[in-house]
Amino acid sequence: MQDGYRMVVDVDLEKFFDRVNHDILMDRLSRRVSDRAVLRLIRRYLVAGIMDGGVVTQRYEGTPQGGPLSPLLANVLLDEVDRELEKRGHRFVRYADDCNVYVRSRRAGERVLDGLRRLHLKVNEAKTAVAQATGRKFLGYELWRSAGDRIKCAVARKALETFKQRIREMTRRSGGRSLPEVAERLRTYMPGWKTYFQLAQTPKVFRELDEWLRHRLRALQLKHWRRGTTMYRELLALGASKTDAQRIAANSRRWWHNSRLALNRVMPIAYFDRLGVPRLS
Repeated sequence: MQDGYRMVVDVDLEKFFDRVNHDILMDRLSRRVSDRAVLRLIRRYLVAGIMDGGVVTQRYEGTPQGGPLSPLLANVLLDEVDRELEKRGHRFVRYADDCNVYVRSRRAGERVLDGLRRLHLKVNEAKTAVAQATGRKFLGYELWRSAGDRIKCAVARKALETFKQRIREMTRRSGGRSLPEVAERLRTYMPGWKTYFQLAQTPKVFRELDEWLRHRLRALQLKHWRRGTTMYRELLALGASKTDAQRIAANSRRWWHNSRLALNRVMPIAYFDRLGVPRLS
């Protein structure tokens, strides 16, 4: 994009994982893999039945969606598509059944899309588009134009909302879990998410997510204390002034509102660092 390829052919292959031909895939694998035991294991993985409502249905084509091996097998099967795109000199990125081809104009994009159809690929017309590359979602990322016309990566809006929904579930105030227990759950999820999106060039977004998370955790702690007298006592123990403790305890049921008040001073960033709450920024 920085070189001027600002249009993208955003290709989605229709029901690709459901339509993988087992014989063709095994033939491709056998060209590179000589270990017959490995090939037998992969074949068994492919033909393993699907259980739905206690009834097993035989599988004659396709790979298990969500299975850890399926994206790798898709990459093997679509390797010839990559070679063809390289032969034609296209600038592209592909993972499993998602492929983006970058071009300079919409007309060039339409030609590329027609060429992909001639490769006998079943394109999902509803999800495939020739459009401006900025704002298109790919593998959880999207591209945006910063000051100085520089192209940068960001976490796609849908991926951000999915992250926030997971955090809401882990930190909901009706769960009955203590802050250390919630911190432990966060440690199982957030570092992996952060590592996956480490290419994002949006430090402000990550700082705001950290602040929002700490806000939720402070509200959660206030909910656990419940009564104003307990809240007042615990706040004093954390080092709050009597004025701040009285002010917060007087509105003991307004957990979300109170978490924005003097609680920031009582439970600062260092407090959550000691609990082991991961940071994104």
